[in-house]
Amino acid sequence: MTGVPIRNAEQAALAAQRLRAQLLSGEPARTVAGVTGHLLAVQAQDPRGARLAVRARTSGLLATDVDDALTADRSVVVSWLNRGTLHLVLAEDYWWLHQLTTSQLAAGNARRLAQEGVPPQDAERGVGVIERSLAADGPLTRAELRERIAAAGVRTQEQAIVHILVLATLRGLIVRGPMRGPEQAFVLARDWLSGPPAPLGREQALGLLARRYLAGHGPATDRDLAKWAGLPLGDARRGLSAIASGLADRDDGLASLAGRAGPAEVPAVPELRLLGAFDPLLLGWASRELFLAPGGPVIATNGLFRPFVLVQGRGTALWSYTGGKVVMQDLQPLTAPERAALAAETADVERFLAGTQRAQGTPRTPGKPRQRP
Repeated sequence: MTGVPIRNAEQAALAAQRLRAQLLSGEPARTVAGVTGHLLAVQAQDPRGARLAVRARTSGLLATDVDDALTADRSVVVSWLNRGTLHLVLAEDYWWLHQLTTSQLAAGNARRLAQEGVPPQDAERGVGVIERSLAADGPLTRAELRERIAAAGVRTQEQAIVHILVLATLRGLIVRGPMRGPEQAFVLARDWLSGPPAPLGREQALGLLARRYLAGHGPATDRDLAKWAGLPLGDARRGLSAIASGLADRDDGLASLAGRAGPAEVPAVPELRLLGAFDPLLLGWASRELFLAPGGPVIATNGLFRPFVLVQGRGTALWSYTGGKVVMQDLQPLTAPERAALAAETADVERFLAGTQRAQGTPRTPGKPRQRP
């Protein structure tokens, strides 16, 4: 028998429902956009981790399929959104999520620019360089933009360049779009995404946020939604109130969408899964304790989330990817079904990431941004 501690019945039911909502059990998604749209936003400051999040929730894709979705299809983009963190989102979701989740980040960005020695007038000049450069020559990588901003006399050392790029992002000017070899390039949002649609009213946007969040994370609480989105608790409650007629009747105080499978209909918790760094399973709720094994490895520390092995729905070991191979760390004895699942998962991760290695040998040419109307 595995050494993973047994949950009580309520914990087991909740874990199974959330794993199903996360597409880690039951029917997988078929495409990169399918995963991204279902989860609404996938944390993406670790590029490999974001790709592995897609792998764990699909079947048969390669890491290069994520590159294609970013580059050729333009179906997904990466930007600083929820909690001021980079997230992979559907292109069609970008504008309303940007409007809803970034306005409160401006003060923090101004403070960080000052700490990095970039006064407001220099920050403005840097944003102007970014906009003009991308309009004329985009897509451009961070290194290429850094060179042009520095040439305009704006400080770009250390983290200054990052916070200048964040400023341009918070203003809705730029997103991370196509891949150029192993790097993701910046583009003008209005060109790459064909311009912003009419903005949603705040109440409508909060309701949409609550509904889409619950689809990929329910059952959950108002505090879970607030933590995940980086919004005040009152906004989370307003969003849930806006969709109250579409919520299931529950006795446990948790919110879930009506018509979803009940506990008795939810697929069993998977035997074993390999999840990457910053996997959404550990970032979707106010507490991650439900999916961590008591006394298990330190998966999250100082804001970093390491790749981990999920055994019977709990993180019980760490793994890494070295020389094209998956390497296990401190894996406890497994049952025969768990060993079979580990072999299958290891082979699939190596197959999936091999696509990234091949792509880096032959950099793809990104598509040109759409012309402004």
